[in-house]
Amino acid sequence: MARMQALSVTESAAERIRALLVKRGKPSLGIRVGVRSRGCSGLTYTLEYADEKGKFDEVVEANGVTILIDPKATMFILGTEMDFVEDKLQSGFTFRNPNEKGRCGCGESFHV
Repeated sequence: MARMQALSVTESAAERIRALLVKRGKPSLGIRVGVRSRGCSGLTYTLEYADEKGKFDEVVEANGVTILIDPKATMFILGTEMDFVEDKLQSGFTFRNPNEKGRCGCGESFHV
């Protein structure tokens, strides 16, 4: 039986990740997604370049990119969709997380 991936990635997010990895100018395995205690609601998403796989990282390969999920973040982001949105005033990665119980007013942090 196939196992559901912890995180899904839209084509828009994958395209932006590929562009960031090329712009970095140094070989990278992909990016690492995590969560950190921060903000008014308690948790915020983190993104960083990943040069190697950590021992317990969850690996998600989708739309031609590799995303590593920090083991401490896995339980907070199961079933989440990662997207990249660009409009006239802002651009950035967004996370549609079915586990979220609420977000702060500015949208920078969440709680589960």
